[in-house]
Amino acid sequence: MMLIATKTNGATPLVMACRNGHYDVVEYLVDRCNADIEQPGSVVFDGETIEGAPPLWCAAAAGHFGVVKFLVKRGASVNSITKTNSTPLRAACFDGHYEIVKFLVEQGADIEVSNRHGHTCLMIACYKGHYQIAHFLLRLGANVNRKSVKGNTALHDCAESGSLNILKMLIEHGAVMDVDSYGMTPMLAASVTGHSHIVEYLIQLPQITRQASIDALELLGATFVDKKRDMIGALNLWKRAMRLRYAYGLAKLPKPPQLVTVEAYEHSREKRTIEELEDLLADPDEMRMQALLIRERILGPAHPDTSYYVRYRGAVYADAGKFSRCVSLWSYALDMQQAMLEPLNPMTQSSLFSFMELFSFMMGDEGRLIARRRRVPSVSFEDMLQVLDKAVWEVQAGLAKPPQDPGHLYKVLVIALHLACLAVKLLPSLGTAESQRTHATIFRLVSLNARGRLGHTALHIACSEEAGLVVRLFRYPACRFPSTTLVTSLLKAGADVSALDDTGSSALHVAARSSPCPGPLARALLASGAHLDARDGSGRTFAQLLGPAQPLHTICNPLQYTTLACLAARTIRAHSIPYLGQIPRHLEPFVTQH
Repeated sequence: MMLIATKTNGATPLVMACRNGHYDVVEYLVDRCNADIEQPGSVVFDGETIEGAPPLWCAAAAGHFGVVKFLVKRGASVNSITKTNSTPLRAACFDGHYEIVKFLVEQGADIEVSNRHGHTCLMIACYKGHYQIAHFLLRLGANVNRKSVKGNTALHDCAESGSLNILKMLIEHGAVMDVDSYGMTPMLAASVTGHSHIVEYLIQLPQITRQASIDALELLGATFVDKKRDMIGALNLWKRAMRLRYAYGLAKLPKPPQLVTVEAYEHSREKRTIEELEDLLADPDEMRMQALLIRERILGPAHPDTSYYVRYRGAVYADAGKFSRCVSLWSYALDMQQAMLEPLNPMTQSSLFSFMELFSFMMGDEGRLIARRRRVPSVSFEDMLQVLDKAVWEVQAGLAKPPQDPGHLYKVLVIALHLACLAVKLLPSLGTAESQRTHATIFRLVSLNARGRLGHTALHIACSEEAGLVVRLFRYPACRFPSTTLVTSLLKAGADVSALDDTGSSALHVAARSSPCPGPLARALLASGAHLDARDGSGRTFAQLLGPAQPLHTICNPLQYTTLACLAARTIRAHSIPYLGQIPRHLEPFVTQH
C-alpha cells in the first residue's frame, strides 16, 4: 500500500504508468495492488507540469486508448479534473486523440466543462486545428458562441491559429462575430497573428463593415512590418485600406485626428493619403513607427501586443547600438503598462528587468568590449533615475494591493534594488542635486519596508549573493550582490540594520553566508550598529557563519565592535540568569539575540 501511494516528483506509480502507456503495469497496480484509481499526481507535458492530474486524464492526454478503456471499465470518473479544472475529454481534445474523445463522450463525458480560464473542449480543438474533433463536438451541440473568462470564443481561437476550414464550419453552425475583453474581433485576432487567409475570407462576409475591414487590413500591415518583416506587403495592405477609406460613391472614412504626438515615436504622425504612404518606401524607420502608431490606435494601450511590439522595436534598436531610441521606447511601454495593468503584472516585471539588463550591460565590461567596435554611450542619470522611480512605484503599488503570488513582489523588489545598485555607482560623477535625488528615491524604497522571500528586507537582499533573479544576472558584475555600495546607501537612507528575517537572521548574518564575505560590507553593517555577537535563529554568530576558511580577524577587529551592552547580554545568557520580566521589556530581544 505504501508503494502504490508513494510519489516521485509528485506522481504515483499509477499516474506514471498511465502517462507512459504501460498497460500491463496499470492493470497490475489496479487489479493486484488495489491502487486508488482516482488518486491524482503531477505529470509533465511539453515541458509544463500539470498538477493534480487523475490517472485517466494522464492516459487521455498522452493518447493511450487501451489504458483509457481499462480505467473507465474499472470505474474511473470520466469527468474527473486537474487542479486547473481540465477534464480527460479536454486533454484528449488538446492533442487530437479523436477515438478517445468519442469513447469518453459515449461514457458520459461532459463536453461543456471548461478549465479555469473558461476554455471549452470546442475552443481547444479549434485552437489546435483538430477539424474532426471540432466537427464531432458541433454535431453533439457544443455551444459555438460560449465565451472564456477573457471573452474570446471558438472563432477567436480559429482566427488566432489560422484554421480556416474550422472557422468556416463554426460560421455554418451559427458562430457570431463578437469582441473579447480587449475589444478584439476574430478578424482583428487574425490580423495580429498575421493570418492573411483568415482576414481575406472574413472581409468578404456581408456582416463585416467597411470600417472593420479597414482596421483589419491596417493592423495586418503592422504585423507584416514587425512580425514578418515584409515592408512591401505591409505597404500594399495599408494602401488597400486607404482606398477603402475613400472608396468612390461611399461616405469617406478618414483616420481619426491625431491631436498629440509621441516622443518615443519621434513625433511621427500616421499617413493620411496614398501619396504619403508611397513615400514610406524611402524611409524604413518611419514605416516602423507607422506600425506602432497603427497598432496602438486600433488595439489600444491595454492590449498586451501594443506594449510588446513597442518593447520589441526598442530591443532591435539596442541591438543596432541605438540605445537612446531603445530607452525612449521601453520607457513609453513601461508607462503604458503601469497605467493599464494591475500592480506587479509579469509584463511590467519583464520591462523593468529588461531595463536592468540594458543598464548593466552599458555600465559593465560587456559594454566596454562592444565599445571597441562601436560606441556604447554612458547611461544617462535621468534615464536611470526615472526607471528606478518607476520600479519603486511598482513596489509601492504592490504593497497597497498584495498580490496572490508573493513571489511577484519579491521579484520587483529585487529588480528595484539592482537598479538602485546601478544608480549609486553613478554617484561619484554626479552633482549635489542629482545625488540628493538619488538618495531621496532610495529613501522612498527603504521607507516602504517591503519584505521579500523569507521575510528579507531590502538590506537583507542587498547583502545576499543568492538574490539574483536568474542565472544570467551573473553576466553583469555591475549589479551583482552583495553590494557594499548599495548597502551603504540603504543604511544612509535609514535601513534597519537590526531587522530580522523569518529565520531570525540579520543582514550581517546573511552577509556572512557569502563566499567569501566582503570585509568592507561587514564593516559597513557593524559601523551602523550591527552586533557582532548576535545569534541567528539557529544560534550561530557572524564568526561561526563565516567558517574556518575566513577567520573573523581577517575582516575586522572584534574588540572595535564589542560594546559593554553586548558583554553584559552575553554574561546573562552564559550564566543562564533569568531575565525575562526582570529587565526593561525593550531590552529583552537584545539579550535574547545574544
